[in-house]
Amino acid sequence: MAVTRVLSKQDGNLNTSTLITTRNKIFRDIDISFTAKPNGELYVKRDAAAVDQALRNLILTNHFEKPFQPFFGGNITSKLFELIDDPDMEEELVDDITHQIEIYEPRVRVRNIDVKADEDYNSLSVTIEYQVVNSQETITLTTSVSRLR
Repeated sequence: MAVTRVLSKQDGNLNTSTLITTRNKIFRDIDISFTAKPNGELYVKRDAAAVDQALRNLILTNHFEKPFQPFFGGNITSKLFELIDDPDMEEELVDDITHQIEIYEPRVRVRNIDVKADEDYNSLSVTIEYQVVNSQETITLTTSVSRLR
């Protein structure tokens, strides 16, 4: 946003100058636990916590779980029922997660995604290093999914 202002003699005796200002956008989401404050309002997550919650929900959502958006979500639980010793499975999962984040979470710049399969426990561990668009801080999100017997 450019604003033209008249500057005084103390500012270097300039007549007019264009000042460029920036505004940091604050990311806010409702806390998914839906716990209420004593006054009845819901808790709100802000900035990195809000993005972290949204990213975790995106990864753990399976296809066809969200109405009218059948291909929303990381769909990682479907990979639990495939052969874990398949060498391409982890790479496919990284590609799928990266694609979902690019489409549905524009607040995130992905730095690294690491998927580890543990065939002894029939589980997958996903670690995502990312940066929120407005900050320089690198955040690491780790989540795991395992089969129930």
